[in-house]
Amino acid sequence: MAMRKIILAMQVTLDGFVAGPKGELDWLADDEEQGKDLFRMLRSADTFLLGRAMYPGYAKYWRSVLANPAAKKGELKFARIAEKTPHIVFSRTMKKADWKNTRIERRGASEAIRRLKQRAGKNMVVWGGARFASSLIGLGLVDEYRLLVNPVILGKGKPLFRSMNERRRIKLVDAKKFRSGIVLLRYKALKKPRKE
Repeated sequence: MAMRKIILAMQVTLDGFVAGPKGELDWLADDEEQGKDLFRMLRSADTFLLGRAMYPGYAKYWRSVLANPAAKKGELKFARIAEKTPHIVFSRTMKKADWKNTRIERRGASEAIRRLKQRAGKNMVVWGGARFASSLIGLGLVDEYRLLVNPVILGKGKPLFRSMNERRRIKLVDAKKFRSGIVLLRYKALKKPRKE
């Protein structure tokens, strides 16, 4: 039986930011074609992982989409998937999650994710935020990077690869350009060579 993968799915700018300096996301391109590709990937997943800082805004936004009859079709489709998919929020300080499909994981990510990977199930998708995603990369827990590179340079903001202090080897497995100018880059994480 193959082990479950951790897929880091993030929208980034060409210069590697996931949000502007004040959390701005007005640079994200709207792309129906990219959405269809996302839904294909989600068929291989059954769990979403988030950090404490991102979760409140994420949960509030997708619940509001569910309550909005005028919501865009793609957003509504994702919100319905999110409502049914178990979420795990990594936090030692959050008191409770306000969405019924969510549980709080208080153990360190390294121990908890290694245990989750050993359980039966589909892949797990990391949505973020930036600090949480960066910590998982640093711990060597990400198996696949699914980066949607938007055609914009911010110059400053919240970097995805924050405080990386060592080299990580990855291998390109797919690249796809969408009409909006977004480019999907999928990389597989390579295992570190063993030290002799």
